[in-house]
Amino acid sequence: MSRKIALLATGGTIACRQTPDGLMPALNAHQLLEDVHVHKDVEIVTKDVFSMDSSNIQPEEWSLLAKSVDKAMKECDGVVITHGTDTMGYTAAALSYMLLGQEKPVILTGSQLPLGAPLSDAEINLSCAIEAACQGVPGTYVCFSRKLILGTRAVKTRTMSFDAFDSVNRSLSGMVDSEGVHFLRPQRITAPYQCRPDVDSRVFLLKLIPGTQPDILDFIADAGYKGLVIEAFGVGGLHYIRRNLVEKLHRLREKGVRIMVVTQCMYEKADLSIYEVGMQLLRTDVISGLDMTTEAAVTKMMWALAQDNTDELLCANLCGEVR
Repeated sequence: MSRKIALLATGGTIACRQTPDGLMPALNAHQLLEDVHVHKDVEIVTKDVFSMDSSNIQPEEWSLLAKSVDKAMKECDGVVITHGTDTMGYTAAALSYMLLGQEKPVILTGSQLPLGAPLSDAEINLSCAIEAACQGVPGTYVCFSRKLILGTRAVKTRTMSFDAFDSVNRSLSGMVDSEGVHFLRPQRITAPYQCRPDVDSRVFLLKLIPGTQPDILDFIADAGYKGLVIEAFGVGGLHYIRRNLVEKLHRLREKGVRIMVVTQCMYEKADLSIYEVGMQLLRTDVISGLDMTTEAAVTKMMWALAQDNTDELLCANLCGEVR
């Protein structure tokens, strides 16, 4: 059966060439395909959405990319996005919310070395992503190092290794071996599709350290932030002796700032119902992010703040971001 796949290019290492100022994105979507084998019954249509180092990709680019994916899905059977690895986890999570309920595959991929470089992983990652998109399995995924990871669970855990991404707190969505692409645990699609690309970027991420000063929370309110994600200790701990963060969070919440707590630990979850300090937070109307990744929590907060039913969305499991 023939398939039509859209390849949307955004820059990143996969498209880089060496310059006197270091690696910079240079290849367009059509050039990325030149050395990639594609089955004869697969038609690839290309589009250059933008060309950026992914460190420069921000919420405005997520919205633009979501609109481009929405348009492509109306004409194609699936979408592949080439993207830099540094912020791919954030973009994958953001698109998971913006494209909630989509009935076609959206596969993000990239590489640790540029296409054409000796030992580059670019060609195999792009080939696997295209083949994964051809399977027609709905949802947003990261395809990297022959692994398929749900968009809201993908975290870059290594800076140099080809196996750069892990699926945090969820088993792999799929894998690629000598027999092809296997979807093992695809995304559950329960809501009708609607592209909602708007975000509110006024979200602050605070990683606690022993001795974090409460007055930093005054700055967050005064600077006009509307959401706060806290990376707390262990299952959701923070200090309230001498430097009372709980009291300040209560005041912050009274000013209308939404607050979500996740754990600094890479694996397992925050559970505010276990310790006294967590129970104090729950009484302050703070949301527990449970086992969400930081990437999924931050992008969910930004996206939910731009929707009418913000609180309902923040507390719901929308696309596998929580168990």
